Amino acid sequence: MAKELKNLTKRSDNYSQWYNELVVKADLAEPSAVRGCMVIKPYGYAIWEKMQQTLDKMFKETGVQNAYFPMLIPKSYLCREAEHVEGFAKECAVVTHYRLKNDPNGNGVIVDPDARLEEELIVRPTSETIIWGTYKNWIHSYRDLPILCNQWANVMRWEMRTRMFLRTAEFLWQEGHCAHETAEESEARTVQMINLYADFAEKFMAMPVIKGVKTANERFAGALNTYTIEAMMQDGKALQSGTSHNLGQNFAKAFDVTFVNKDNKPEYVWANSWGVSTRLMGALIMSHSDDNGLVLPPHLAPIQVVIVPIYKNSEQLAEITKAVLPVVEELRQKGISVKYDDAENKRPGFKFADYELKGVPVRLAIGARDLEEGTIEVMRRDTLEKETLPFAGIATEVASLLEKIQDNIYKKALDHRESMTRTVDSYEEFKVEIEKGGFILAHWDGTTETEEKVKEETKATIRCIPLDGDTTPGVCMVTGRPSARRVIFARNY
Repeated sequence: MAKELKNLTKRSDNYSQWYNELVVKADLAEPSAVRGCMVIKPYGYAIWEKMQQTLDKMFKETGVQNAYFPMLIPKSYLCREAEHVEGFAKECAVVTHYRLKNDPNGNGVIVDPDARLEEELIVRPTSETIIWGTYKNWIHSYRDLPILCNQWANVMRWEMRTRMFLRTAEFLWQEGHCAHETAEESEARTVQMINLYADFAEKFMAMPVIKGVKTANERFAGALNTYTIEAMMQDGKALQSGTSHNLGQNFAKAFDVTFVNKDNKPEYVWANSWGVSTRLMGALIMSHSDDNGLVLPPHLAPIQVVIVPIYKNSEQLAEITKAVLPVVEELRQKGISVKYDDAENKRPGFKFADYELKGVPVRLAIGARDLEEGTIEVMRRDTLEKETLPFAGIATEVASLLEKIQDNIYKKALDHRESMTRTVDSYEEFKVEIEKGGFILAHWDGTTETEEKVKEETKATIRCIPLDGDTTPGVCMVTGRPSARRVIFARNY
């Protein structure tokens, strides 16, 4: 095993340390010179690009168009929606000056005190305010609606305790912002987007999710309602993996965005916003990876197949290459990303370990003897199983194997979630079960007071009120008051 893997902490020993080491050792990202921020390395960014490209295509199929809005927001904009500013006030980075100058004492550069801005600018923590300030210029009549906009951007939230991909001061995301003529249209779009995120998570990330609604205490600042998809990581903690918010008319009223309706009367616009971020990278890592490194679902792997030649001299390498290149071309024609690694500065053993660490779904190895016998060695990353198959027809076999791996990774994650989901009826039982991790289905009386009590005493939160699930009425596990249905409690990232 290569040196990189020898020192990888086991998940069972320290899950958090395993995660932090794997992000770095698999060349996904590394800490930057700026506290709380990260450098996303090419291999990590390649995974994010595949996510981005897939989601972008899915968005556009629903009529969404991309745009870009400024990253600096006038402070006065944030003041217009009270609940919104309260939700983000403690996380905002503020620009106060527009110029530096040389220190007259020779200590480098200093902020020029004469260059203070008349109004401070906020580095966007999210873009509702700047976008709705812009939509006022775009919307006048019902004929201008709907507006279905998305932007791919970076945002800044001044986090004190950070972890790469999961919670960083600066991160990448997409944020959709739609404007509608009616409340019904806006609600339909809000639900449509959470369903889209769930489809992406399950079909591409191979990550099972539960769709639900956030409680009033947990919903997005300034929203009437927040839909979420919640995933379970291998350590039993929940990870919020995507949200879609029905904003009602709150932002339209705050920025006076009205339109003349079909009855020739003025009306405020209805709004929603929705987004996912590079947090999905953390979800991908923690859902599937093992003590040997990353396990990537084929649908998102930058390299789906790697072929490693094993040879003693240049003549053997030339023969292997001649045989392999048509296979490489056939795989590419099938839409499969393949790398033929004939680099001579690394031994095959090192290459095997490196691609295993980086989660490449299928590895093919072929040597001179294989060439003579018409065979090739195939290893699948999800199970680490190897088998020798006929060289003829290997491209078709590999294409089929990739889909089997995708399905198997999803099934394994789903089986894990189901094994870690329990139903409890009493608060005492809950306190015992929550220590084991996982999702707890329990009755709740619907009050913020009870929700806060559970959080304070157990560090568990209500992850969502599931859209599908047990709707049998009961009594709250804490207060004994009536409960309409069970909700999902868990500790979370």
